[in-house]
Amino acid sequence: MLAVNASKFSNMSRGITKWYKGSTRFRRNCRTFHQWRESTKENRPSETALRVATRRAAHQVLDDPKVFDDPLALRILGVENASALPSDHGWLEETPLSRTLRASLAARSRYAEDELHFAVERGIRRYVVLGAGLDTFACRSPYPGEILRVFEVDHPDTQAWKRSLLEKASIPIPRTLTFSPVDFETETLEKGLLRAGFDTGRRAFFSWLGVTPYLTGPAITSTLRFVASMPAGSGIVFDYMISPSSLGPTARRAYDSLAHRVASAGEPFKTFFDPSSLPTLMRDLGFGRIEDIDPEELNARYFRGRIDKLRVGSLAHLMNAQV
Repeated sequence: MLAVNASKFSNMSRGITKWYKGSTRFRRNCRTFHQWRESTKENRPSETALRVATRRAAHQVLDDPKVFDDPLALRILGVENASALPSDHGWLEETPLSRTLRASLAARSRYAEDELHFAVERGIRRYVVLGAGLDTFACRSPYPGEILRVFEVDHPDTQAWKRSLLEKASIPIPRTLTFSPVDFETETLEKGLLRAGFDTGRRAFFSWLGVTPYLTGPAITSTLRFVASMPAGSGIVFDYMISPSSLGPTARRAYDSLAHRVASAGEPFKTFFDPSSLPTLMRDLGFGRIEDIDPEELNARYFRGRIDKLRVGSLAHLMNAQV
């Protein structure tokens, strides 16, 4: 496995040189992103969304076997194939922190889509992706329109940026996808979804990945309360960061490094949860079935027996709750 990966890395490195001399699409996309960010100081697309998307794309080519298979992860960023990966944007970074983050992103996406599959089997026909960023599920959904309709909720500027990337990559927007622009800090999720034609009287499955650490406590509680008000059988999967004070020395160093990165990007961490008390909050909000998934369980489920030792870190948990 190591020899294969080394060969793959060598081939990609040669391809990068060739790409870098001739192709400009990825750079244009990144330049468009930064122009959007500078267009206004308050309303701008999320730099974290770009970081997540690049790590998702890197997982497709650096990690074998893949935990999370996303055939559109490269294309949405303007990269046609692995040999076109640029070397100056950290795509091929192989530090311990980058590997851990990449594994965590892959695992949480895989888990959410696994749970979506179970929800569809239970008869749920609407999927709401909260803070969708550059998530590509709606464009690669295996379900026909009569089986599943997708609502993507995100900041208006981030959604406009995403739509431009989809157009540039010639990735069609399916008729089963509805964009619902919402700023979680200034309006309620319910208001935004109703404006997009969402029927609150029918069951739905929600995913909310990589968002709660950046929101205030009241914004998180308001969103969860809305989901809990949905008809019985509805559910949500979201990830949350645990308090830095509860981390060991190694995990704390990883947290400090990550916190510095996101704060430098203008999107600092704001909210943490205690795994021992969050279930009580979820029950108080109206959820019934509650399952907290810690890093050990994720590693056992998705990373057992890997030769490359890819593992998720200990900074975050997943919460799976049903009404």
